[in-house]
Amino acid sequence: MTKNKIAIQGELGAYSHIAVKDLFKNAEIKTCATFEETFKQAYDDENYKIIIPIENSLAGRVADIHYLLPKYKLQIHGEYFLNVEHNLLCKPEANIRDIKYVRSHAQAIGQCQKIINKNKFQSIVSADTAGSAKDLAEGKDKSIAAIASSLSAEIYKLKILEKNIEDEKGNVTRFLIMGKNIEQPEFDKNKKFITSCIFRVKSEPSALYKCLGGFATNQVNLTKLESFSVKNTFDQANFYLDLEGHLDEFGVKKAMEELGFHTVNLRILGVYEASAFRQK
Repeated sequence: MTKNKIAIQGELGAYSHIAVKDLFKNAEIKTCATFEETFKQAYDDENYKIIIPIENSLAGRVADIHYLLPKYKLQIHGEYFLNVEHNLLCKPEANIRDIKYVRSHAQAIGQCQKIINKNKFQSIVSADTAGSAKDLAEGKDKSIAAIASSLSAEIYKLKILEKNIEDEKGNVTRFLIMGKNIEQPEFDKNKKFITSCIFRVKSEPSALYKCLGGFATNQVNLTKLESFSVKNTFDQANFYLDLEGHLDEFGVKKAMEELGFHTVNLRILGVYEASAFRQK
């Protein structure tokens, strides 16, 4: 049986790695240093899929992803919502009294301020959570702790000092499963779908209002609409949009036709089955 080849950003033990384990059995995982390297892996080799975090319920959208979507033109094959649980990890011989510093990704540090302030830890910002755990395991300083997943503790043989240390529970990250090939499911009225696209409006008054009018008249629900600048200019913006529905549905088709009429360019990123998480 052929293994699924999946590329992720970060070291083994990253939350993206947990998403891979939840979605695929015995996947062959390639770790990449940056998000761009991850996208490029799937662009250069169509046998690879990537699992990429696009937004977090506390921290908002993940930087860089919106700019990489139009650059590499990968297709969205699915989505996955992961409950993120941060843990305070240390070397096996250390205890809480030894810890003076805590290392992790900036978002993880920001999401765990209560325990950091309570213990008067000094924060060290790192590239990613799992990388922080790996560095801790390879080093000899037991005064440093890491904020990372329980999977990181298992992989790098670290001790969990305290579990679920995030300030707010219900910390959820949405991941996209992407690849170079188009994989669009057939429409099924008994299933719920998400259609994602990126578009740029014409430079004229009420352009965005005209673009969105078709969704209102055709009763298509938008679940996300975000703008981001085009290259190094403030004069134009691209928009990322998620909507409820499948391109083969009459209302969605009409709304997208109207959107296309009022845009400079429009690219469908994918049509995929909505996660069951959305039904909660």
